Amino acid sequence: MSDVVIYHNPRCSKSRQTLALLEGRGIRPEVVLYLETPPSAARIQGFLKALGMKPRDLMRKGETEYKALGLDDPKLSDAALVQAMMENPRLIERPIVTRGERVALGRPPENVLKIL
Repeated sequence: MSDVVIYHNPRCSKSRQTLALLEGRGIRPEVVLYLETPPSAARIQGFLKALGMKPRDLMRKGETEYKALGLDDPKLSDAALVQAMMENPRLIERPIVTRGERVALGRPPENVLKIL
């Protein structure tokens, strides 16, 4: 098992490019299809802490769920936003790559090189 994990959506070009970048460097990451197996609230909070982001920074604001669930309300707590991402994983920006405690967002894919 690899110590590198990619939270991957095979329909996303950036996610596919990031996976190809890793594999091109001889890294065979554990692939988590996060739409099928969403990360827990604790895992999302760990991503946020490692990335130095607030929940809204890791959300895909263009997704229909974002507007439909009223997630643009500035009064929503961080916990409510994390809960929304856990329950609606399409809202999570992708791909996320981890190596141990280090985390990178593959936008652009080359961002992941800093944690390898």
